[in-house]
Amino acid sequence: MSQLFGFLIKDGGKDRGQSPVPPNSDDSVATVAGGYFGTYVDVEGVSKNEYELLKRYRDMSLHPEVDTAIDEIVNEFVVSDADDAPVEIELSNLQMGATVKKKIRDEFDHILKMLNFDKNAHQIIRNWYVDGRVYYHKVIDLENPKAGILELRNIDALKIRKVRQKVVNPEVAANPQAVKGTALQYDWGDYVEYYIYQPKGFSGSMSLPHNSASDFSTNNGIKIASDAIATVNSGVMDLNKKYSLSFLHKAIKSLNQLRMIEDSLVIYRLSRAPERRIFYIDVGNLPKVKAEQYLRDVMARYRNKLVYDASTGEIRDDKKHMSMLEDFWLPRREGGRGTEISTLPGGQNLGELKDVEYFKKKLYNSLNLPPSRLTDDNKAFNLGKSTEILRDELKFSKFIGRLRKRFSRLFHDILKTQLILKGVIAPEDWDDMEEHIQYDFLFDNHFNELKQQEMMMQRVTLVTQMDPFVGKYFSTEYIRRQVLMQTEKEYKEIDKQMKSDIDSGMVIDPVDVTSMDMMDRQNAAFQPELDAQAADDSAARELEKAKEMEKLKPAPAPAKPKSDK
Repeated sequence: MSQLFGFLIKDGGKDRGQSPVPPNSDDSVATVAGGYFGTYVDVEGVSKNEYELLKRYRDMSLHPEVDTAIDEIVNEFVVSDADDAPVEIELSNLQMGATVKKKIRDEFDHILKMLNFDKNAHQIIRNWYVDGRVYYHKVIDLENPKAGILELRNIDALKIRKVRQKVVNPEVAANPQAVKGTALQYDWGDYVEYYIYQPKGFSGSMSLPHNSASDFSTNNGIKIASDAIATVNSGVMDLNKKYSLSFLHKAIKSLNQLRMIEDSLVIYRLSRAPERRIFYIDVGNLPKVKAEQYLRDVMARYRNKLVYDASTGEIRDDKKHMSMLEDFWLPRREGGRGTEISTLPGGQNLGELKDVEYFKKKLYNSLNLPPSRLTDDNKAFNLGKSTEILRDELKFSKFIGRLRKRFSRLFHDILKTQLILKGVIAPEDWDDMEEHIQYDFLFDNHFNELKQQEMMMQRVTLVTQMDPFVGKYFSTEYIRRQVLMQTEKEYKEIDKQMKSDIDSGMVIDPVDVTSMDMMDRQNAAFQPELDAQAADDSAARELEKAKEMEKLKPAPAPAKPKSDK
């Protein structure tokens, strides 16, 4: 049987098998053995360490470099668009009627409105990424549960803990010797899981060691049914201590190293940057005490320690304050070179920042963020032709895809509760449905467009190179399906569109184009003969023309007889 908000829903009465392996949980759970007043197992490690880690994660998120990296990840996760919603439900693979699908879509849209996901998506995802978990209380009307979820209230992760209480198997408890050596000896029995909500948070007394389950009683917190809480964690677990971690956990060391390097760099620059002078004062043959007094008198005479007070606009004398940037005053005995002033050079390698850049890059890598996105070397958005940039972006896009898959569990949980309460589906139907329900997040249109263009350009180039081998080694269908990656739906739709274009006269039928090409090739093959025939015809016409011209010439006049003189 399933229990939902205290209501029992029968599912056919299947018997649960026995196993020597205790039930697993992907969330941090405080385990209670026996009744409500049993003992805790590792409660100190769960509550105290989780509290300290959550506080550390939130402090880390305020660091400028980490904040910029988180914003880059969240902006890639949630794409804001004026027309489309950040996420939509996909039911194309669900074998259900159109009416049921429409109800599921409507309920999902209602869930997004209760979360105000369109406006608060960035903050919701950011809090989940930083804390590594998010909790929502599903508020319903107990007198009218068929109305569904009325409100989704966010719960601070520092104010709620999950508890698992074991219900002892009465058969084993009555006669433990009878089940010794059988599977029932290791049967972990039934468990009741619930949440403890502490309005004041678990940062106070709950962070101290606990010895009894009474710490989680109603006196110290409010018990809430597990089905009434919608939650999703990061999926990153400390398997030794059995509690959830944040995505920022592996960046703790890198961030601390970067902070130390930057602080030491500031101290070094302040101490080494200015030039300092060395005053060698000639004290002659004065005794030691008088020589020191003379040296102090010279220092007080020539040293100028005037300080400008920016708050009041006054100039004050701070001679009594010593600093690490002051000049050096050294005595020199008679026989030396007399009074002399020399200068110590300042730091020479103050422009070296390779160590800072190294630890900054290490920090970005620990957050799974491509360093090229935040460095000054790559200000322009470019996919590039090289495989390096493309590989980094591809790796980052896969990481974002995993985050989206993980966060979608929250929608799954809330949608399941909403559909069951409203009677859209039965509880036993959900197990078969949930694998076919997908959530499509909106992608960055600019990046996605550039990626699609580059991929299509490479495919078309490959098709052009393979075109001479069509009909010999490859078929047209093979190229369209395997090279151009056209799906069955796209294949049919494109064929339909091409037929429409041919019928309308917008394009020429490829069959006609092929016939015309064949005629052109035949004409090219017979071109020498055609040229020779044309030459012969031209010569014959010229000869005929010459004969005609000869006929048209006037006959020569007869010669006159010569007269005899």
